[in-house]
Amino acid sequence: MFKKNKKVSLQRYWTTRYLITLVVGLAVITVLSAMWIRHTTLENRLNMMEFMAEETANRIENMTDDTLPPEFEIHRLLTDRGRFMNMESNPVIYATDSEGTIISSNLPPQSNGQEIHTSILEKEDTIQTITSDNEEQVKLYVVKKPIETEDATLGWVLYVESKAELTKVRQEYGQLMIVIGSLLILGWIAIYFITGRLSKPIKEVAAAAKQIEEGNYDVRFSMDAKEEEVHELITSFQQMTQKLEHLEALRTELLAGVSHELKTPVTSISGLLQAIDEGVVDKEEAKEFLQLSIRESEKMKKMVEDLLAFNKFAANAVPVSMDTYLINELMMDTLDVWKKTNMQEGIQMDVSLLKDDRTVEVDPLRIQQIMTNLLNNASQAIGDKGRITVKLHTSQDKVIIDVKDTGEGIPVQEQSYIFERFYRGENKKYKVGGLGLGLPFSKMIANVLNGELMLVESSHTGTTFRVELPLSEQDRVVE
Repeated sequence: MFKKNKKVSLQRYWTTRYLITLVVGLAVITVLSAMWIRHTTLENRLNMMEFMAEETANRIENMTDDTLPPEFEIHRLLTDRGRFMNMESNPVIYATDSEGTIISSNLPPQSNGQEIHTSILEKEDTIQTITSDNEEQVKLYVVKKPIETEDATLGWVLYVESKAELTKVRQEYGQLMIVIGSLLILGWIAIYFITGRLSKPIKEVAAAAKQIEEGNYDVRFSMDAKEEEVHELITSFQQMTQKLEHLEALRTELLAGVSHELKTPVTSISGLLQAIDEGVVDKEEAKEFLQLSIRESEKMKKMVEDLLAFNKFAANAVPVSMDTYLINELMMDTLDVWKKTNMQEGIQMDVSLLKDDRTVEVDPLRIQQIMTNLLNNASQAIGDKGRITVKLHTSQDKVIIDVKDTGEGIPVQEQSYIFERFYRGENKKYKVGGLGLGLPFSKMIANVLNGELMLVESSHTGTTFRVELPLSEQDRVVE
């Protein structure tokens, strides 16, 4: 037994996955942004400490005359200098003599008299990192600036602060979280409405497909999509629906048509044979009835053969014997056979062949089938009196055969369906028997021969069909 997977809606599926992706992406951005804020904050505060140290040293230099000023004056200067650095805590500030002995600081007085480690003073680096001597081993940043006169260095100003305090920021982190949270909410709202807009036409198409499955082809879509892909989906589906509806009508009509076409000769044969069997007719009439029965059976046989031949071609089950032939000679033989077997009195035919005969690689029997069907259709369109023109000409590597009649033409609304299998126009439906396979069959044959059959034009003055066949390799020229 297979476990059936529970399906979720398109909107929920993509919204959930987008939200997960958005959360992961924003989390990465948050971490990187926090690291960047921490780094830039540290750099900015170290630069500020360096500036303040230099400014403090300069002020002490302005207060002295070759000797350091009294301790109480320096202490007043050092007090609360950290408030200018946009920090919650003040850095520790020391003023020392040239030997490193602390003269004054912003700490309680007991720190005075202690000495700064000589390694700090001996290093040339303005900004140094050290580790505290206590158990916590806190990482400290030391910024030093000399107190100088023109002749000597009188002492040093040192600003000391822990890395934790220098990198401590709350306002920036709060602003970052507000921005990230806003982006998360806006992103979720955006994808929710976008997927909702995209899922709506898909739901409508799915509902329409189910409606068609139940046999109802009256499909309507409510939205006029602005998105190109969605518009193409809806348009293609509507066209497919119209096509299916038309094919369904053709199928219904085919069943009725085939039933009628086959029923008519069967009924005729049955009636004729029954009359002969019951002795209703005399000997001479019985012979005539038998001939009529044979004729009707041949008609029925021809329709069945047409169905079988079409199905075989549709399944690519009919072999085609290709060979090289002169097109003028081939057309003259084909037209001569049709004139002798099918051409009615009152019809005139004009034939225009190529001035210079060309060769084509075709199956002559299949060409004869195409031309016979086109000429029969032209003859039926003309009626008792009219003209059929067959004209050959070339275009690049193709030979073109135009078959034109002076009949009443094909109605405009029917022209797009004439190559549909089993389609029969209104004029033919009641005047001419058949299954509506002639033109589709001929087009299929032309395609198998690497050619094409098309309707060039049709109006009340006549109709022109065109057969295009490729010239053989030995006879191809570019005009």
